[in-house]
Amino acid sequence: MARSRENTRARLLEAAHDVFAEVGLGAASVEAICERAGFTRGAFYSNFETKDELFLALITQLAEDKLDEVAVRVRTLSGRDDPVDLVRQIADISLAERMEPQLLSEIRTQALRDDKLAAAFLAWREQMRVRVEAIITDVTSAHDIRLRMPLPDAAQLLLDVSEECTVRSSLERKSKRSANEALQSRLQQLVALLVEAG
Repeated sequence: MARSRENTRARLLEAAHDVFAEVGLGAASVEAICERAGFTRGAFYSNFETKDELFLALITQLAEDKLDEVAVRVRTLSGRDDPVDLVRQIADISLAERMEPQLLSEIRTQALRDDKLAAAFLAWREQMRVRVEAIITDVTSAHDIRLRMPLPDAAQLLLDVSEECTVRSSLERKSKRSANEALQSRLQQLVALLVEAG
């Protein structure tokens, strides 16, 4: 039963991702998502109360998947201690893949108009900051790196810069490869400012 529910939820999330990519968040109806997933509205509402809840679950899944990849990469870093080189190794994975800035931007825009969604969106951002903070802790501890600012602030700054860089690359219609190169370059610049000289 639990596995069936998990499968239904996964198919709804995948369908939502596809429908959003085609028509945007505003025009992505519950009916269209259910039709794409092959389920009834009842299946939808047994997993999500609203479309907003579904899209928050979607960005959570996408971000968590990417942060899981980064966490795995951190555990396999080479012994080199140059912080910029460490960032290069971590950012080598496709950080923007499947995490379309349009999705994040539309949810953020909706949150500006809806108090309940705003609270949920801010809680999601805090959850992401905590994950990034844990990754930074792993890197700094393993490689004896000291930061110039408190760890929570550094994690938030890295998230803010990553998000802004990704949105700009999308506006400039860069390829995924170019967008990742731009993000890697900006993160390397930021790390040089965040890390104390050894």
